[in-house]
Amino acid sequence: MALLEAERVEVRFGGVHALQGVDLDVDAGMVTGLIGPNGAGKTTLFNVMSGLQEPTEGRVTFDGEDITKFRAVRRARLGIGRTFQRLEVFGSLSVHDNLRVAAEAREAWGGKDGMSPSQTADAILERIRLAELREARADALPTGMLRIVELGRALAASPRLLLLDEPSSGLDETETDLLADLLLDLTGEGLAVLLVEHDVELVMKVSKRIHVLDFGRIIAAGTPEEIRTDERVQAAYLGTGGADAA
Repeated sequence: MALLEAERVEVRFGGVHALQGVDLDVDAGMVTGLIGPNGAGKTTLFNVMSGLQEPTEGRVTFDGEDITKFRAVRRARLGIGRTFQRLEVFGSLSVHDNLRVAAEAREAWGGKDGMSPSQTADAILERIRLAELREARADALPTGMLRIVELGRALAASPRLLLLDEPSSGLDETETDLLADLLLDLTGEGLAVLLVEHDVELVMKVSKRIHVLDFGRIIAAGTPEEIRTDERVQAAYLGTGGADAA
C-alpha cells in the first residue's frame, strides 16, 4: 500500500477546473517526482495533499487513513511535512532557531526521541551541512542556502512524508548536487518524498517514479526512462525534439 494516495481528486475555482480526476501515489523509501508546465495544477495538488485546499471531489489517504477533511496542522502531526515554492522562513531568527521552532512544535505534539529541540536542530544542521551557519540570521543568506534551511526545518519535525515544492529554485550546481544526495540518503532511510520540480535533470536523477500533470490531468506516470521517452510528455513539457532532447 502506498503511504500517500490521491484518488480521483478534482478542484474547481468557479469556472476553472484546476484538477481533473487526479490519481497519484507516493511510496515510502523513494522520491516520487511530479512535473508539468506552469499552470498545470502542481501547487494546487500539493495544497490538497497538505491540507491547505479541500478538494471539490475525491479523497486523500495517508497510511490507509482518509485524511481528506483533516486540516494542515493535523496532517503535520501525522508526519506530513512541506516546503513552499515561495520561501517561508523566519528571517529575523538564526538558522539554528528556524530549525528549533519546528523541533519544538514536534515535541509539543508528543514526539520524543531523547533529544532536546536544540539538539535536534544541531543534528539536522550537521546533516544538511550548514552547521557553520548555525548563528547566521536567515535573512542574511542567499536564496539557495535558504532552500536548504527550509528543508532542514521540515526535517526537524520528523516527517514520514516530505512534499517539496521547487526546492532547487535558486540553488547553484553544487547546492543542487547536495540536495540530490540528501534526498537519496533520506529516502534510503525510509522517508517518502514527493518532489515538484522544474529541474528535469534533478527529477530524473533522484526519482524512481514520476507523474506528469498537464492542464489538471495526469497524462503519464512511470519510471524516469518511460517518462523521458513518452511522446505526450515531450509534447506537453519536455519539448517535441524526441527522446534525445528530453
